[in-house]
Amino acid sequence: MISSSQLKNNLCFIKSKIKTATQPSGKTVEEIIIVAVTKTLPIEAWNIAKEEGLTSLGESRIKEAENKIIQFNYRQKVDLHLIGHLQSNKVRKAINLFDIIQTVDSIKLLNRINQISQQENKKQKIFLQVNTGKDPKKKGFIDSDVYLAAAETVEMSHISLKGIMTIPPQNISKHTLSEIYRKTSKIKEKIKESIERDCNYLSMGMSHDFEIAIKEGATHIRIGTALFGERLS
Repeated sequence: MISSSQLKNNLCFIKSKIKTATQPSGKTVEEIIIVAVTKTLPIEAWNIAKEEGLTSLGESRIKEAENKIIQFNYRQKVDLHLIGHLQSNKVRKAINLFDIIQTVDSIKLLNRINQISQQENKKQKIFLQVNTGKDPKKKGFIDSDVYLAAAETVEMSHISLKGIMTIPPQNISKHTLSEIYRKTSKIKEKIKESIERDCNYLSMGMSHDFEIAIKEGATHIRIGTALFGERLS
């Protein structure tokens, strides 16, 4: 586990790259939300992230997030994002644990989240996951179906559609990656303009490609390795 000073240095380096990436669009570093990906890391990662002003944390597994929350004293001061695949049988736990579920990838899951959120008296914030790169190994709506999914969320009283999320295929060229991110950005804009005006966010880009994602319109970048170093598992 890295030290607070190491994280500070890594964060400064990342922010300098964000600044460069945002210059063409006129955005500021502050407009880009870094989701600190803390999956597989100990609770200390949450603590030092919060100390350095990283208030959006990303976890992939329900049980792991549940265990960390028990040990964390500042839950109300952070936004917890689910960035891993959500199974239908774990929806209730996800709703009780996470502020934002980024990986909603089917109409069935949408309906389940709406139903459980109503029972829990919560309006759950979500992102719709789009498989823009048509990767058979990735989850997500195909782009032609995501508009239908977005339209359905408008009719769901206990879901709030806040954004779009994508995970591109691995080992592709920067040109192809830019095209995928640009296409995803256009999907988000079309949904915002014609279906849900509160769909303001675009989650795409990780440690190795966040600069490209920002140039193509990302508002949320999911950063793990570049902040915390290589994981052991």
